[in-house]
Amino acid sequence: MWQAIAAGDGRDDAGGMATETAPLSPHPDRLLPADPGVRDIARRLYAGVRDLPIVSPHGHVDPRILVRDEPFADPASLLIQPDHYVTRLLHAGGVSLGDLGVGEGPLPEHRARAAWRLLCANWHLLRGTPVRYWFDSELADIFGVTERPAAANADALYDRIAAALREPTHRPRALLRRFGIDFLATTDDPADDLAAHAALAADPDVTTRVAPTFRPDRYLEPATPGWADAVKRLGAVADTDVGHYSGYVTALELRRRHFIAHGAVSADHGHADAVAEPLEPGEAARIYSAAMAGQVTAAEGTAFRRHMMLEMARMSCEDGLVMTLHPGVHRNHHPPTLARYGPDTGHDIPVAVEYTRALRPLLERYGTHPDLHLVLFTVDADVFGREIAPLAGFYPSVYAGAPWWFLDNPAAIRGFQGAVTEIAGLSRLSGFIDDTRAFCSIPARHDMSRRLDAGFLARLVAEHRLDEDEAADSLAGLVAAQPRKVFKL
Repeated sequence: MWQAIAAGDGRDDAGGMATETAPLSPHPDRLLPADPGVRDIARRLYAGVRDLPIVSPHGHVDPRILVRDEPFADPASLLIQPDHYVTRLLHAGGVSLGDLGVGEGPLPEHRARAAWRLLCANWHLLRGTPVRYWFDSELADIFGVTERPAAANADALYDRIAAALREPTHRPRALLRRFGIDFLATTDDPADDLAAHAALAADPDVTTRVAPTFRPDRYLEPATPGWADAVKRLGAVADTDVGHYSGYVTALELRRRHFIAHGAVSADHGHADAVAEPLEPGEAARIYSAAMAGQVTAAEGTAFRRHMMLEMARMSCEDGLVMTLHPGVHRNHHPPTLARYGPDTGHDIPVAVEYTRALRPLLERYGTHPDLHLVLFTVDADVFGREIAPLAGFYPSVYAGAPWWFLDNPAAIRGFQGAVTEIAGLSRLSGFIDDTRAFCSIPARHDMSRRLDAGFLARLVAEHRLDEDEAADSLAGLVAAQPRKVFKL
């Protein structure tokens, strides 16, 4: 990661060397193989892709910040509040989410500064995590910070970053250009009018393609609170009668077309499991009517959602939207945190998930359809080699999604590289997916992936399994060509 030289002989509260005046410099070989010969190959491979444009086909940046192009409010609202990777680690170390401003908008200056002080004073909690790598890269590359955060320098760093954020060079669009992002996908509700995307597409100042992603989860789960009201709103924006099942399906089809008209390339699904199981049309209609009347059971709601996954695949075959699956997460694991701070605040926890039997009905119908691209993600590392790679290694529609969320770390990515590539080959990978709300972490995340892929391919060259020109071509493909192919760009 970073080379650090500690000055003095004090100790921090975690027993490490004092951090008050420790300078930092990005090591050019961070994350590359330790073996000198393999590292030399990796250096050459990485140099060939280091400056290639970023393709980000799945993420959660709010497009409105690019429309408004207003200065970011403060260091805390930019670098702490939206990044639940950061807030969950601090919370695990005893820091209150409320003190970090989680679930709130921009904070008053005194509270934003206090949140920043908490981060700096607890910097040791990030050690050994990819969060530390990303954060170090953000501070050094974007803000020119050359010393490790600590309680003693928290205010000075806050002032330096806050001053930078007031400059035109650090406004959202300027950073978008500086990061070299060629394609940026957001995640959007099917009822959204997508006005922000229309504004960006019409603005000649924005050269990045910013595309919405159709995320219909809430409309496919009829046993969840508020579902009927949400579906009625969906019907209203689609100008379709959703009083019956066929109208509901039509509304979803129409909204997908609306998204495609605004540049969407994919539809994303993040349910508890990956099961796709058909219902008889009459049974699907019966459950739908019961749900609209508020009389659906949990089991019926699950059955309906599993049926709708087949409908989503059918629609993808017809309209061309790439279908991505992100199952296997127990959302909002801590109810008191959900009640106080809302969703997406760091307490979603992975669970085991199964794909082979779960997806057979879907793949039996559509797995060889020429217009279906199905990208399978997981937070259950055990299924990379056991299920996802074999599926991607047979079905032309299936691609192995990059390690996501709790697995987007060096150890898991290295495991993924071997487990999937050995079975399915490099051509069945999705390319890197950053999946982040933290705008400033995007280049650091992609750089980490490029370094790790360079190291993996360098080892294949060193073992005489690939020639170096093949490795260089493969790495460039993973960075640029593969995500464009998989997501139909």
